Amino acid sequence: MPTPVNTLILGASYGSLLATKLLLAGHNAHLVCLKAEADLFNAEGARVRMPVKGRDGLVEVDSRKLKGKLSASPPDGVDPKGYDLVVLAMQEPQYRSDGVRQLLDRVAKAKVPCMSIMNMPPLPYLARIPGLNLATVRPCFTDATVWDSFDPACMTLCSPDPQAFRPPEEKTNVLQVRLPTNFKAARFPSDAHTAILTRLQDDIEKSRFEGMELPVKLKVHDSLFVPMAKWAMLVAGNYRCVQKEAMRPIKDAVHSDLAETRAVYDWVARLCVSLGASPDDMVPFDKYANAALSLGSPSSAARALAAGAPNIERVDLLVQRIAAEKGQRLKAVDDTVALVQEWVDKNRAKAAKPA
Repeated sequence: MPTPVNTLILGASYGSLLATKLLLAGHNAHLVCLKAEADLFNAEGARVRMPVKGRDGLVEVDSRKLKGKLSASPPDGVDPKGYDLVVLAMQEPQYRSDGVRQLLDRVAKAKVPCMSIMNMPPLPYLARIPGLNLATVRPCFTDATVWDSFDPACMTLCSPDPQAFRPPEEKTNVLQVRLPTNFKAARFPSDAHTAILTRLQDDIEKSRFEGMELPVKLKVHDSLFVPMAKWAMLVAGNYRCVQKEAMRPIKDAVHSDLAETRAVYDWVARLCVSLGASPDDMVPFDKYANAALSLGSPSSAARALAAGAPNIERVDLLVQRIAAEKGQRLKAVDDTVALVQEWVDKNRAKAAKPA
């Protein structure tokens, strides 16, 4: 039997979805998370619930019943040299927190191949895009210095297209998938690093759960730009959930003014093409708009702002700054960035007030 791939996953919420797919394919995953979460995962495993075509309700996958092994711990003491692949599955602002920052630096210095499934592409990945001015985009990150030790050759990006959430009434080891699409990864510069992803892709494709083929696959692409297809979705949908007084569901952000949404979506897609993407790397707008009909909640970024978060992932600002470098602007995008910034400023002001 081939040796299982050992994957270190920073982030146990969304990360538990990819971990469960890896375990089903016979590989191992170690989740980095808070101690209370780690204790729960180690005692009771991960539970992922997902819709499966042709079946009523949701199918629950219990990690304890799968071929691979799941473990979990806080970041302190984790040695990335013991893993074949590292996956970044936390929200971008979390990487500057104590413990996580130090682990991220150990990952960088160990030169283990690293795949991000954040919406916000890490700086070392952006460094792989020819001609991109990194000085322009550094201010978009909560703390850009956490990425400074990375070799861009060891970093790739995977578009986190599947939509999933932790049901608030459940324990934190339960994750529910509402849009079971695929993870789409760009290859690494190295053939050897890419071969790890290709093996995981193939093994996930072949895996079955109780005789069923489960959705949410890993797809590896030669194009550096395939994961950037998510940018148009985020700017046209997720960030436009943010309104002056409250947040609206993604479905409403997309469909309340479909013509404006299409204009934003197409503008971001054209920006990606101007950076080097092929039009075929982008997802057709109509396919995205149809998928958005099932997204009846505000985006995670909008929910975080509504809950008072002083920092969120700023793909909206990133896209605006990259476009401005190329002399491109769109009022609808500028308006969205301004609204998001208002909420960020308001939340930071509240957080700075003495209790």
